[in-house]
Amino acid sequence: MVVKRDGAPRRVTILGSTGSVGTQTIDLVARAPEAFAVEALTANRNVALLAEQARRLNARFAVVADPACYRDLKAALAGTGVETAAGPDAVVEAAGRSEADWVMAAIVGAAGLEPTLAAVRRGASVAFANKEVLVCAGALMMEEVRAHGATLLPVDSEHNAIYQVFDFAHPQRVRRLILTASGGPFRTKDRAFMAAATREQAVAHPTWDMGAKISVDSATMMNKGLEIIEAHFLFGMPEERIDVLVHPQSVVHSMVEYVDGSVLAQMGTPDMRIPIAYTLAWPDRMETPAQRLDLGKARELTFEEPDLDRFPALRLARAALQSGGGAPTILSAANEVAVEAFLQRRVGFLDIERVVEGTLEALPHQPLRDLEAVRATDAEARRYAAEHLGRMCA
Repeated sequence: MVVKRDGAPRRVTILGSTGSVGTQTIDLVARAPEAFAVEALTANRNVALLAEQARRLNARFAVVADPACYRDLKAALAGTGVETAAGPDAVVEAAGRSEADWVMAAIVGAAGLEPTLAAVRRGASVAFANKEVLVCAGALMMEEVRAHGATLLPVDSEHNAIYQVFDFAHPQRVRRLILTASGGPFRTKDRAFMAAATREQAVAHPTWDMGAKISVDSATMMNKGLEIIEAHFLFGMPEERIDVLVHPQSVVHSMVEYVDGSVLAQMGTPDMRIPIAYTLAWPDRMETPAQRLDLGKARELTFEEPDLDRFPALRLARAALQSGGGAPTILSAANEVAVEAFLQRRVGFLDIERVVEGTLEALPHQPLRDLEAVRATDAEARRYAAEHLGRMCA
């Protein structure tokens, strides 16, 4: 059962409603219409799906980030009573609407930073599925969370798992965090195979249903590197006390080891609706249509150390976190640029890590004291990464 404010349905806003996490959130909300009411929905360019979602859930406000799509959105929702708008500022406005009790921040990449920050600054419960928010501006974001009394609820299955078993009242009792990784589609492949890997092979994740960018990050294991940085800020854990284990079955979603030797794990089937539902109903729980875990039928659960020679992205992420300052921001920005180039078939799979490493080495890792510094560092990293890609493709 979902806790309701003054007996009314929980009002929700979904930023990035047409993406993978967004559509799965919509699925859960639609299954419990008596428990939820939709304040706002946002999308990048998928007007048809956004309009369908807004009509289906009687949203008050629908926003498309690309201003060129506004006319189509307005026409699609004409006569429905749904307020419409377009552009990045309108997305931030949607995030900052005070009527919503809960905000899903599922906009991929650095574009999600300012909308997430707007939700945090009004003290909302913010479910975030965007690793880059904490990677790009982790210290600044956590300061804002504390200053405004917001609740930050991780949607990533790994951080959601840790959140469920972490002793926040006594964090000194935690010895280390153990993030699990599926290993992605290339877990058993050699570097020669990966050098020739296609977009289709890279996005074919063996256990999870995710968007293209996140699927490629899983294939390079950059997603796990970003998650190390994210866990550092979210749980206040030093980098050297955050470990990674490859767990191909994706049943154990992560673990917390305590000082007495106990290891607490959160388990479940690999269905993103489970961690989404945890945040959507928090501090209660709600029913989901996810398949139930039957350990009696599980043939095996295996764990192995990640191969840093075949997947150097993990090493790059740890080095960025150790360097501090703007290094994680540079890492994330360069990775976004390189992954997009790979998805557009402009570069090879292994070129992703080369672009990231080259950008990290070339740019200074200056302290980031405010959001303007984050934006400037992100922009400079994107510019350099794009130039680096241009030289590679020449």
